[in-house]
Amino acid sequence: MDDKIAVKRALISVSDKTGVVDFARKLAGMGIEILSTGGTARLLAENGIKVKPVDSYTGFPEIMDGRVKTLHPRVHGGLLAVRTNPQHLKQMKDNGIEPIDLVAINLYPFKKTVAKPGVSIEDAIENIDIGGPAMIRSSAKNHAFVTILVDSADYNRILNELEKDGSISLATRKFCAVKAFGHTADYDTAIHQYLSSVYR
Repeated sequence: MDDKIAVKRALISVSDKTGVVDFARKLAGMGIEILSTGGTARLLAENGIKVKPVDSYTGFPEIMDGRVKTLHPRVHGGLLAVRTNPQHLKQMKDNGIEPIDLVAINLYPFKKTVAKPGVSIEDAIENIDIGGPAMIRSSAKNHAFVTILVDSADYNRILNELEKDGSISLATRKFCAVKAFGHTADYDTAIHQYLSSVYR
């Protein structure tokens, strides 16, 4: 694995938008292209940050009330490609896939939703995130090349490294990958516990 990976393109899609505007503004100020979805894309654009909606990048619209928006080969190919593999690079070129170097995601607020008194099973199920965990896992699996952020508390760590020399260290990518897998494990555990209690 390369010790340092430059960041040219970031995908940002967050439910908890704490600190995301300042984070994205600083990334954009470094010349990093920002891809985003739904409410995050609107928030960034409203704050004067140049952003490319994911549907304009994939060429496929968000459908089914947002249930399907990032589940696309141009997204996951950009996250999962082994960039030292000539065949992967050729397949990226042949299919118009661009590398995505940095991903900032946090998931639909499932725990908060099911903690509400009288929450319906329908509301709970709609707050089961699908695309988010898929992108987190793709990015974390490929941490040799991709940095995955699931916690806004880590934004400054990433910005500090980028401001220093325009790249993210392997140590930080490993740290972020471990944290990311813990995040999805906790999320799935919460879903399992809730469904186990209501589907007894």
